[in-house]
Amino acid sequence: MSLPKQIQRSEEAIVVEPMGASADAAVIWLHGLGADGNDFLGILPELELAADHRIRFIFPNAPVQPVTINGGMQMPFWYDIRSLDFLADFDQQGVNQSVAQISALLEKQIASGIASQRIILAGFSQGGLIALHCGLGYKSSLAGVMALSTYCPNSEQFTQHHNMPILMMHGDQDPVIPLAVAEASKAALLAKGYEIEWHQYAMQHQVCAEQVAEISRWLNQCLPIQ
Repeated sequence: MSLPKQIQRSEEAIVVEPMGASADAAVIWLHGLGADGNDFLGILPELELAADHRIRFIFPNAPVQPVTINGGMQMPFWYDIRSLDFLADFDQQGVNQSVAQISALLEKQIASGIASQRIILAGFSQGGLIALHCGLGYKSSLAGVMALSTYCPNSEQFTQHHNMPILMMHGDQDPVIPLAVAEASKAALLAKGYEIEWHQYAMQHQVCAEQVAEISRWLNQCLPIQ
């Protein structure tokens, strides 16, 4: 699949419409710390989706704010990082604000005629945490949540009120979010009854080619052409 030309850019997000037909599904894909909506735009051709897919891809932009752990440097982020104690010291207020922002995007897609069961939340690093918190706390079941190189603090707040596919992927050499942190998050979610598809790769804080192939398979499985 070549990169579609129906790209709309705004301060809020980059939106890529499917070729030749109106969208009947959506993937909201969140970037990591210091990046923006362009970060995963280039992955679309690598997903090798069918030419007649009807998926709208939305790449939101996080607001630019000072990051505590980076000495107050201004950069896009979904929540502040105050320390390296990822699971115990996290910015719950910032997470809540970003979850509200992404929930509004979800509602916008539903208002446009896309069923919640045809929407995937995806994210890398910080974006993955927001995707998990937003998806697990949302009022309706989604098509799935994809969490790349991330973690899930405060998982006790979620209740098992609906089942949906959760894909978690992590590098075993990740120097930013250690594998043990991700594994602890996975264990906590499994203990609450969530079903998780887990993939581990010989990589650092990144996305590798083998992983992209699995992402493509999973997207096609969760959002089959109708």
